Amino acid sequence: MIKLGNGLILLNLLDIILVIVILLLPSSVLRIVLVIPFLLFFPGYAMLVAVFPGKTEIGGVERVTLSVVLSAIIVALTGLILNFSPWGIRLAPVLNSIVLIVFITSMIAWFRQRKLTKDERIDINFYRPRPNWANLVKMKVFTLVLVTAIIGALGILVYFAVTPPAGETFTEFYILGQQGKSGDYPDHLKAGEEGRVRVGIKNHEKTNVNYSIKILAGNNLSAVIGPVSLLDEQTWEEEVGFLFTVAGEDQKVGFLLFKEGQVEPYKELHLWVDVTE
Repeated sequence: MIKLGNGLILLNLLDIILVIVILLLPSSVLRIVLVIPFLLFFPGYAMLVAVFPGKTEIGGVERVTLSVVLSAIIVALTGLILNFSPWGIRLAPVLNSIVLIVFITSMIAWFRQRKLTKDERIDINFYRPRPNWANLVKMKVFTLVLVTAIIGALGILVYFAVTPPAGETFTEFYILGQQGKSGDYPDHLKAGEEGRVRVGIKNHEKTNVNYSIKILAGNNLSAVIGPVSLLDEQTWEEEVGFLFTVAGEDQKVGFLLFKEGQVEPYKELHLWVDVTE
């Protein structure tokens, strides 16, 4: 039987290793190996220790299972919040947010475990202890709440994703990588080097619309596209480029969509790029 104490020190050490690996080896296999447990286990486990710091409250198997479930909720909510933030849903902001969550919940767990004796504190193993019926009921209720929350959240997200409100008129505006897939965006460029992505528009306005797009590299206008005239339910997609002339980290690339006759952008998307000399 393998024992690892409460495992929180190991989790936070792996957090630090993960950040270092991403900074130094952005395309390594090691990053993928670390990212999977980092997103699917670490945040849920740290939060679970904070909620159930005692050894006898739940067994090892239940703790692992609940950690995965809770991690899915934490990552989903983190992505939802970041989607409405200036940082957007990118790997670096997501990982940084999860690192912070793991650290904060680990500190809460540490303070809670200080109130317990050494024998009462969680000790990672995979045997099933003699059930404590009061804690078993609490654990089952907690599990039911988590599963219900996941199903409810996924149901709501799917509903709003595929079922716009009746009579709503809108325009889809999106960015894809050069291979036509979401992701694989250029995030490291040299000054003067052109970054390229695919930009798409789909008209759901129930009428013909003329669009134009402005691409801003930092505060500089990099390109103007249009007018693009689309019939209702018609789609336009094209590869576009942008470049920065000055080096700097986390420089913003803005994609501004305009309808004909409007001064303010109808929609805006953005990417963040590190530019070196």
